Amino acid sequence: MRTTGDRIRHAISFEIIGLILFTLAGTWLFNTPIADMGVIAIVGATVAMLWNYLYNLLFDHALLRIRGQLNKTVAMRVFHSLLFEAGLMIIMLPFIAWYLRISWMDAFIMDFGYALFFMVYAFVFNWAYDIVFPIPGLRAKDQSGIKAQ
Repeated sequence: MRTTGDRIRHAISFEIIGLILFTLAGTWLFNTPIADMGVIAIVGATVAMLWNYLYNLLFDHALLRIRGQLNKTVAMRVFHSLLFEAGLMIIMLPFIAWYLRISWMDAFIMDFGYALFFMVYAFVFNWAYDIVFPIPGLRAKDQSGIKAQ
């Protein structure tokens, strides 16, 4: 099990690195000023954090009411993740269109890119984090999928 300090290091490094990478990549990909892309990234991260709390609370209540339990199958976890991202995109779409003064279609493309970036980034970051900062007591192979030497 990870320590509280390790979890804090993980969360802070995830956000800082993700915000920097997204801001730089978004500036380049969408030909948008870095300050504007930085605002989109920071607002997106803040909204995602608040949405995460509310969404998981609502999802768990719905799951408990519908199924009478909170256990999730793999398929349900995929559904849970996709629904979370869809909700976040719906929340962010008007802000992106308004803030950048762009069309809803352009905002949707940027919003979709934001969601896709962070899904891929989270996968890569968490895998790399487990390699660089292994969980005490677990073998390296169990954490990275790469055979230990």
